[in-house]
Amino acid sequence: MLAGLVGALTGLGGGVIIIPLLTLGLGVDIHYAIGASLVSVIATSSGAAAAYVKEGITNMRLGMFLEVATTIGAVGGAFIAIYTPASFIAVLFGLILLFLAFSSLQEKVNREQHSPSGHIAAKLKLNGSYPAKDGVHHYTVSHAHGGFLMMLFAGIMSGLLGIGSGALKVLAMDKIMRVPFKVSTTTSNFMIGVTAAASAVVYFQQGYILPEIAAPVMTGVLIGAFAGSRILVKVQPKSLRWIFALVVTFLSLQMIYKGILGKF
Repeated sequence: MLAGLVGALTGLGGGVIIIPLLTLGLGVDIHYAIGASLVSVIATSSGAAAAYVKEGITNMRLGMFLEVATTIGAVGGAFIAIYTPASFIAVLFGLILLFLAFSSLQEKVNREQHSPSGHIAAKLKLNGSYPAKDGVHHYTVSHAHGGFLMMLFAGIMSGLLGIGSGALKVLAMDKIMRVPFKVSTTTSNFMIGVTAAASAVVYFQQGYILPEIAAPVMTGVLIGAFAGSRILVKVQPKSLRWIFALVVTFLSLQMIYKGILGKF
């Protein structure tokens, strides 16, 4: 529930909290923690994604295009994780958490792009629009090839670490492809569930998804995420970002420290 609550309030998903809590707090093997995290990511993403698609904010053509990269990366990352020592995964996870903590403190810029679109984006009809209070906003997509490569990396990290890699997906669409922030976050949410499902199949086949761990984790995350969505409208985003950054930094340092000492 705590992971779902924090994930909903910060927009980075519950996986970044679930795995440290299970491994550091409850002594669960990191591979089983990743399996449970992936199941919860699928559940939470599916519910939120449906609402955003209905509102017309999500760019489904862009999401489907980028999902090709994230799915390939996720399956590859899952296979890598199976044969990778737990201590190495813990250190890598801690480093990614530090990046997420830093990125959560960055001010988000909502881009309105009116320059000509990239050749690939125009050919695949990836440019789009989304509804706003003052009417429909149109935008173009640039550097689709660069975004595709970044999504491949995001997929590998998702499969390897059991997180949705939403921050990496948003980074690719926002910084590389110049997509408006509102569209990039909702499209990322649309993609996260598919990415997690691809890698979850590999973890399931290897026996790393245990119902006695995954079921209560998924239920708690869903409850926490629902509560977080209600609280979100009443709190200050800036204070949330700082609290999240401090908590995640502490967890990341613990993961790195114990990973280096080989305590996983």
